[in-house]
Amino acid sequence: MKYLALSALLLSSCARYDDFSLPRPQAAPALKLEWQLRAEPVITRGDSIDVLNPSVVRWRNSYLNLYSVFDGKGWHTDIAASEDGLNWRRQGRALDSGQDYIAANGGVIAFGQELLYAYQMGQKGKTIIGLARSTDGRNWTRQQTPILSTGPRMSWDEISLGDPYLIAAGGDLYLFYLGEDRARRQRLGIAKSHDGVVWTKLRGPILELGAAGDFDENGLGEPAVFEANGGWVMLYTGRDRKEKRAMGYAISTDGRNWVRQRAPVLRGDQPWNSAVVCDATVLVESGKARIWFGGGNLPKPDERLNGQIGYAELVGQN
Repeated sequence: MKYLALSALLLSSCARYDDFSLPRPQAAPALKLEWQLRAEPVITRGDSIDVLNPSVVRWRNSYLNLYSVFDGKGWHTDIAASEDGLNWRRQGRALDSGQDYIAANGGVIAFGQELLYAYQMGQKGKTIIGLARSTDGRNWTRQQTPILSTGPRMSWDEISLGDPYLIAAGGDLYLFYLGEDRARRQRLGIAKSHDGVVWTKLRGPILELGAAGDFDENGLGEPAVFEANGGWVMLYTGRDRKEKRAMGYAISTDGRNWVRQRAPVLRGDQPWNSAVVCDATVLVESGKARIWFGGGNLPKPDERLNGQIGYAELVGQN
């Protein structure tokens, strides 16, 4: 029954395809791409197996963090609140996966008078992207149909979608996401919407796998896009052949043609994040990029990493 329900959702929502670009940022701050990592996690896993995938938004004079929690059976979305982005108070559950494997691993944005949260939904190995809305940051209403479904036969995102990350630019919404093909290759793509309801996919992926021996040769995902240095910067997670994860970055002037940068690559420097650094979410404030990310000490492809949430910054250029 779960498979049939997901199939019905897939049939009910088919994104259109088009060619488009992001507007070029007009006032992007100049940032040094040199990481400054906080030694200790800012959200610990507590009784959970993993807490990962933070998504932070500034909302009504405080910060909200919609982050993912794995309890051994499925992934759910919980909420935390903070005045400074470092000291977090857990606020309870936003989305429960129910009978599915996942309702988590998403990206939140303030759009108009409400919050939009794009999230990964469905069964393990076959997920798509849904949307939930909130006007108070505590109570969330799920849209009945997904906003992005898998692509047609033989497409680059035919099998599964995940890792949605939302930004606003030029009055429109853009959603960066991971797509997986039938060979289980993971690449990144982008979709566009005027209202968060109807979405149009860009034709083809925007970032390919790394070369043999690179930190992202076995898979990439979890894009986080922001304005800096006169253009767009993307942080993304790469997986090597031993399933260790680190974050690299790429740059673009139009949001669709990206140049992967060979250095720096962000890796953990503490016991708790020694094997995994992933899942960035970024806010640019006061001339610096504030980055929340997931970390773990066990190199696995999906869960049971002893995942916790950390913090880093990219500071302004002198």
